[in-house]
Amino acid sequence: MTLKKLVFSMLVFAALILAFVVVVQWRAAAREAAATSAYPPQGRVIDVEGTPVHVLIAGSGPDLVLIHGASGNVRDWTFDFADRVSDRYRVIMFDRPGLGWTGRLPDKSGAWNGQSETPMEQAELLQKAGQIIGMDRPIVVGHSYGGAVAMAWALGAPQDTAAVVMLGAVSNPWPGDLGWTYTVNGSTWGGALVVPVLSALVPSSFIDTSIETIFAPQPAPQGYAEHVGAGLVLRRESLRANAQQVNSLRPHIVKMSKRYSSLQLPLEIVHGDADTIVPLSVHSEPLSKQVEGAVLTVLEGIGHMPQHTAPDAVEDAIDRAAARAGLRPSL
Repeated sequence: MTLKKLVFSMLVFAALILAFVVVVQWRAAAREAAATSAYPPQGRVIDVEGTPVHVLIAGSGPDLVLIHGASGNVRDWTFDFADRVSDRYRVIMFDRPGLGWTGRLPDKSGAWNGQSETPMEQAELLQKAGQIIGMDRPIVVGHSYGGAVAMAWALGAPQDTAAVVMLGAVSNPWPGDLGWTYTVNGSTWGGALVVPVLSALVPSSFIDTSIETIFAPQPAPQGYAEHVGAGLVLRRESLRANAQQVNSLRPHIVKMSKRYSSLQLPLEIVHGDADTIVPLSVHSEPLSKQVEGAVLTVLEGIGHMPQHTAPDAVEDAIDRAAARAGLRPSL
């Protein structure tokens, strides 16, 4: 091949790559615009020292904070669970940083730094948001990744936390890694190169399959995928935030787990024994022995989403926590 042909081939290849990048970014931006239009904030967005935090409040009574898991937002709670408890609690639902309508902390945003909000930083941000809305000594409920934030919340402000309720929640170090997708998408180069492609091209069938996997062995409730707004999760910044947070979680869990024995507050733990995403034996069984007085409820045959597949058991755990904290009459 002559030099002239080589140069021409390289220019054609570069042009094709550039065209692909342009199409991917355009497509990702278009899907993001559609998602934000279809799924606006359900609550209000408040400014917390320069970071927008989305909070939705329903009902009245003792304060009950609900913290969603990875790839989630407050819509997970508003699908049906918040209505079950808003008759007796002031239900406060937050989007975690980078997800839903809450922004990332200023030094964590962007595709290039690969940094992530720690569970402690997330808890501190949500606590500051809670102060703005007049939150008072809440019961804090955490699902999945949100459980790590709930435990960080209690460790950081034990006197201002009435109780903690963990739902299929991350609490202890796990063996092995979390798979190549989190490693790649949570990396600097993956966040810059791979995430836009996923945001632009992931088909709806993949989303539906992912949701069914999360609910297994139970089926996902009818209408859940449409309600929760998966398009919000597929935004480029949300994909990066989620991957970085999950990918960097384990070292923080190692440190936090060494402090659990210092907690002296009611702790209710609800976990399905068919949960393969956050295994009972790795997380909740050890946690039940690390905090004095912790109560573990094991749900036979239930997977990773007990707030939807076994809501009565979750309600009971919240009510027990409230009673143990002196916020409601004993059951």
